[in-house]
Amino acid sequence: MTSLKQAWAGLRPRLKILEPAPFSADQWSLIERLHANFNDRDAHTHLPMPIARFRSATSDAIHAQSKRFDDVETAYVDDVWFAQNFAGGTPDAMANFARQYNDDVDAMLDVLVPSARFRKGHYAYGKFTVPQPHGLHTDHSAEDPDAAGEPICIARIETLGTHYIAGDYRAHDARTQSMIKALRYWIPVPEGQPEAIFDALLKQGTLRTMPVNHVVLMVAGNSSDSAQATQHVAARPPDGGLHSAFFQRQYRLI
Repeated sequence: MTSLKQAWAGLRPRLKILEPAPFSADQWSLIERLHANFNDRDAHTHLPMPIARFRSATSDAIHAQSKRFDDVETAYVDDVWFAQNFAGGTPDAMANFARQYNDDVDAMLDVLVPSARFRKGHYAYGKFTVPQPHGLHTDHSAEDPDAAGEPICIARIETLGTHYIAGDYRAHDARTQSMIKALRYWIPVPEGQPEAIFDALLKQGTLRTMPVNHVVLMVAGNSSDSAQATQHVAARPPDGGLHSAFFQRQYRLI
């Protein structure tokens, strides 16, 4: 067993609310490439991938907490958030879950991408009611315009998933590129309206769905030939909305 696999196996008793994912031989090959050089663009085309799963009791508790809110509550993880919740304050249940998530994901990234350091994060929970996606997007590192690809870990709890463009999006034919443009800007294109294109790309597999109740490793960053940032879009809630929770933690490379 390699030292990387040993370190990954040793994480389980240290984690608070997550269970490290077992990786296949192909996934280990990908992990080893990213461990050696996170900005391996060909490796990026095989992301996102699940790296952990929430323990069942935790995902149930987070979902139950999200059902207490009929609007979407969003919190940004920064010094103010820590001071309000953990420096003499009384943290609410979701803040405690967010802190445990943050600690566990930091421990996992310390193994998988040792040069990763926390950049920014946020979480949201409650009843998601927006009837359509806000457009295919990537998570940028506006703080560092020279950044290439950077690790980002997201998780959705129980109900509302996230879709992503699979594979190397530069390799798609012109028609598919036009359809992707419809989703990115949520505009009609010669191939049709964005709502119909959204469904068509899901059916043909160009859009795939990240599993809920998992932590998923993706790529953030600015435009760079050496990186492929993950293009993704939130799933549409049904009429009347859907309760869910979302966690995001983004890193920079040193």
